[in-house]
Amino acid sequence: MAAPLVIKTREVKHVVVFDIEGEMRRHDTPQVTLSSLVQGELDRGRRNIVFNLAGVGFIDSFGVGEILASFKSIQDLGGKLKLCRISDRLLLIFKITMLDKVLDILEDCDRALDSFDSA
Repeated sequence: MAAPLVIKTREVKHVVVFDIEGEMRRHDTPQVTLSSLVQGELDRGRRNIVFNLAGVGFIDSFGVGEILASFKSIQDLGGKLKLCRISDRLLLIFKITMLDKVLDILEDCDRALDSFDSA
C-alpha cells in the first residue's frame, strides 16, 4: 500500500521549509496540493522556500509536475526554491528528465538554508 502524502510546514529564519513524506503520486494527493500550499506562502509574501524530500520514497509525473509548478510560481515572483535530502531514486528521475539542471538540489537542508544568505 502506498504511503500517504504528508506535508508539514515550518519557518527557519526567513525561509519556509516544507517537510514532505510519503509518495507523491496522483491518486494519493490530498485535497490540498503542494503547489497550493506554496501559493499560500507566496500570497503571504514569503519567497524563499525549501522542499525537504527526505521522506519521499516515490514520485510520479504528477509529483514532478507539482514541484515544477511550485518552482515556476516562486521564480515568477523573484523567489528561490531549493530541494534537499533527495533519495538516489528521486535524484535519478530528476537526472533522466534533466530537471537537475533546472532545480537547485542540495544534499543537506542546512546547506540549502544557508545558501539563501549567500545569494
